[in-house]
Amino acid sequence: MEGLYIVIAFIILVIVTVIKGVRIVPQGYKHIVQRLGKYHTTLLPGLNFVIPYVDSVIEKITTKDIVLDIPPQEVITKDNAVIITNAIAYINIVLPEKAVYGVEDFVLAIEKLVQTSLRAIIGEMSLDDALSSRDHIKQKLKDAISDDIADWGVMLKTVEIQDINPSTTMQASMEEQGAAERERRAAVTRAEGEKQAAILEADGRLEASRRDAEAKILLANASAKAIESITAAIQDKELPATYLLGEKYVEAMKKLAESDNAKTVVLPSDLLQSVKGILGR
Repeated sequence: MEGLYIVIAFIILVIVTVIKGVRIVPQGYKHIVQRLGKYHTTLLPGLNFVIPYVDSVIEKITTKDIVLDIPPQEVITKDNAVIITNAIAYINIVLPEKAVYGVEDFVLAIEKLVQTSLRAIIGEMSLDDALSSRDHIKQKLKDAISDDIADWGVMLKTVEIQDINPSTTMQASMEEQGAAERERRAAVTRAEGEKQAAILEADGRLEASRRDAEAKILLANASAKAIESITAAIQDKELPATYLLGEKYVEAMKKLAESDNAKTVVLPSDLLQSVKGILGR
């Protein structure tokens, strides 16, 4: 009976040993094997054999692309503006043994490296450049971290800047600045319009004054020519002036008679003598 138990135990031990010596690695993974506490080999997808109780699988590493969502962080630009940015990195583990033995936690290490590099890159840029240069930041970030993570057996496929926005306080300041700038432009536009209107009005008054002066000169010349014509026709220096002054006098009395305020208009009986009196004759 005891012999039967020993046989059964031996069979179980053999089965367990065989099971521990056979390793099936699924597609998309690689297994890191240690022998007596030291790195021994990397098992590829498929059927693999190891030495039971001596070799052990300590890590199962995926060979598929890994997406790392880099947490948002505040970054200060060269002109002391605060922006919030985050990124997404696509990586692939090409040398699993380096990823396991080269760094304690390669995922955390890459996240911190991306954050640090992103702060350094944006810190050298102004706010306007940072907001409008995603492709430039992306390229510089990729160049900055590719060599570092290669030492950990990781290849950087690409990195994308997901968000890059001013902080809440900075957005409020930018809105106030924009409103002030729009108000300034509106004030300039209004002032320019008022200036042009004043110039046009002054030009109008100047043109009216010039034309009025020209009209008075024309009238004066016409009167002078009329006096000369009458004097030449009558050959009397006193009579033409008396005639013209009498004509103006009659017209003035006519307008006075047509006024609403005029009730009675008195004309001298001897109009010619009155006009001569005006002339001092």
